[in-house]
Amino acid sequence: MSLCTRCGVPFGCAMADGGDAPCWCTELPPVVPVPGVEAGCWCPACLRAHIASAASDAALEKRFRRDD
Repeated sequence: MSLCTRCGVPFGCAMADGGDAPCWCTELPPVVPVPGVEAGCWCPACLRAHIASAASDAALEKRFRRDD
C-alpha cells in the first residue's frame, strides 16, 4: 500500500508496491512533473484532479493567447 504524497490517503500503486499488472495511472493522460513533489505517487483522486486542472489551465491559456 502506498500513501499519496499530496493528501496522505493510502492507495494501491502497482509500480511502487510491486504488482505484476500495469498501474492504474498508466491509463490516464501523462501530466508531469507533479508540482512541488520530487518523487512519489498521488492517489487516483488527486491525480485526476491535477490532470483536470492542468487541462483546464491549458484550455484557458490557448483561448486567451494573443498572437501579436
